Amino acid sequence: MPIGKQKNPPAKQEAVHTDPRYKLVDRTLKRFHYQQDALIEVLHTAQEAFGFLNDDLMIYIARALKLPQSWVYGVATFYHFFSLEPQGEHTCVVCMGTACYVKRAAEIVSTVQEEFGIAPGETTEDGKLSLATARCLGSCGLAPVLVIDNEVLGKETPETTMKRIKEVISTTSSDAGAPVTAAVGQPQEEHK
Repeated sequence: MPIGKQKNPPAKQEAVHTDPRYKLVDRTLKRFHYQQDALIEVLHTAQEAFGFLNDDLMIYIARALKLPQSWVYGVATFYHFFSLEPQGEHTCVVCMGTACYVKRAAEIVSTVQEEFGIAPGETTEDGKLSLATARCLGSCGLAPVLVIDNEVLGKETPETTMKRIKEVISTTSSDAGAPVTAAVGQPQEEHK
C-alpha cells in the first residue's frame, strides 16, 4: 500500500508498552467496549493522564477505536478543552462570551498577558501558567467568569484575577512537592 493511502500508521509501540498512563486510556476504552462514539470520553481520559494529546497518543486512540486519524485529530482540535501542546502547571481559562466580554473579560485577558508575557494559547517560559480563552463557559449570571485550575470564579475583575493567579502560583511554589490542587476549593472572598 502506498504511504499516502495508509489509513493509520503504527504508533510508537515501545511508548505504549512502557508508559503506565496508557493503562488508564485502555481502561476507558474497555469500559466503553471500544465503541467509536466514546471518542470524546477516551480523549478526555487521555488528556487527564498525559496532560495533552500528542500525535502518538491520538494514533493509539484512532487505532483502538478503528477511526481515521483525521477524525480523532478533528475532534481534538474542534473542542476547546483539548490541548495538543503541554500545558502549564496551572491554567487560567477566561470566558469571552457576550456577557463576560461586556463585563471586562478582554481587560482580564489583557492584564494577564501583560503581567505574564503570554497570549491566549501560550504557556509561560517557566511552565507555571497557561492562558486560554473560551467562547462561553455557561455561567453568564456570574460574568465575567474564568476557571483557574478547574475552579470556577465569577464576577472577576483584572485585579482579583491577578491576585488569585499569584496566590495559586505562589502556593505551589512554596509548597515544594505539595499537590497542585492544594489551593483549590478554598473559600473565595466575595467580589464587588
